[in-house]
Amino acid sequence: MNYQEALSKLKQYGQEHVLAYYDELNDEQKQELLAQIADTDFSMLSSCKDEKKDEGRGEISPLAAMQLSEIEEKKAEFTALGLKAVKAGKVGAVLLAGGMGTRLGSDDPKGMYNIGITKDVYIFQRLIENLMDVVKQAESWIPLYVMTSDKNHEATVNFLKEHKYFGYNSDYITFFMQEMAPASDYEGKVYMEEKWKISTSPNGNGGWYSSMYKWGVAQKAMADGVEWLNVFAVDNVLQRIADPCFVGAVIAKDCACGSKVVRKCAPDEKVGVMCLEDGKPSIIEYYELTEELANAKDENGDPAYYFGVILNYLFKVSDLEKIREQKLPLHIVEKKIPYLNENGETVKPEEPNGYKFEQLVLDMIHELDSCLPFEVERNKEFAPIKNKTGVDSVESAQALCKENGIVL
Repeated sequence: MNYQEALSKLKQYGQEHVLAYYDELNDEQKQELLAQIADTDFSMLSSCKDEKKDEGRGEISPLAAMQLSEIEEKKAEFTALGLKAVKAGKVGAVLLAGGMGTRLGSDDPKGMYNIGITKDVYIFQRLIENLMDVVKQAESWIPLYVMTSDKNHEATVNFLKEHKYFGYNSDYITFFMQEMAPASDYEGKVYMEEKWKISTSPNGNGGWYSSMYKWGVAQKAMADGVEWLNVFAVDNVLQRIADPCFVGAVIAKDCACGSKVVRKCAPDEKVGVMCLEDGKPSIIEYYELTEELANAKDENGDPAYYFGVILNYLFKVSDLEKIREQKLPLHIVEKKIPYLNENGETVKPEEPNGYKFEQLVLDMIHELDSCLPFEVERNKEFAPIKNKTGVDSVESAQALCKENGIVL
């Protein structure tokens, strides 16, 4: 894209200020800015004026989970079915690793955080060791697709390479970068992070498949015969990945996707819960759970909305392909966004000053016809690291790892 083409595109969306410092830039910076303009979807910025808040939810009703007792009863059957799919190369794993360890007091990618006590044990290491359990069980390598962001791609790739991928076969590891969305003020004007760089943020956990496709990684996975993708968050150091029992249960139930869930530890625990929305599978966030829904009971007299999602999902690739072209809803989030002022100086606001735009995995699930909520034992598979201390922290994850015999 040349200067005139960039200006024409910016005029279309009222964003000409992006080129305000163009004449001050060196050739490399100019090329970087023009490439970013070519790559940026400015159409989403109209959402600021049209709809400052997400639309209301549809009619919410319960979606029954497959509980531990039923899973235990059919464990051998499900595991055999899942192992067959893994051995045939039909199951891939997608690690969502675009985040940084800021809340843990680290400037590195979150997966590089060291949770070891007597030795080095990194978050990435724990996840790969968990996946290796299935590799050994199936006697077959599982394709691992690692999603990074423009803020941590190089550091992540170099770190895993330096640590020899913690024993994983690098031929089966593919990196791709998450698409970025522009960040704007309340009127929909994009902020500038540098004179040659538009302020952006990752496009949310619902953007993983479109990002995978943009990089050509989804196409390669399909060409390699991958039919199922187990997508999971970077911060849960106990989760089982490409779990044959989970895979087998979703296949046996002929569902388009599956979601690992845990029983909530308290009615007000800050986790989203599986539900039906207008008759289709969905997730309702903890802050949307009304008192009426929180107190609702299922046919057995148990709480109807008591299984929290842990961001570990299994998707059927053919169904992802059907919804790929559809525009997922944009969620507009108010944030504090550093920006350049009219004098070209960086300002770090103390209060929210604009919007970031995200797509969420719950909207992907809602586009599908069926989803199996699959209960896992909380103490064995749920050790998220969101904070340095307290609830869902490094400390709580270390304690759960010890409880499960993992030496730190």
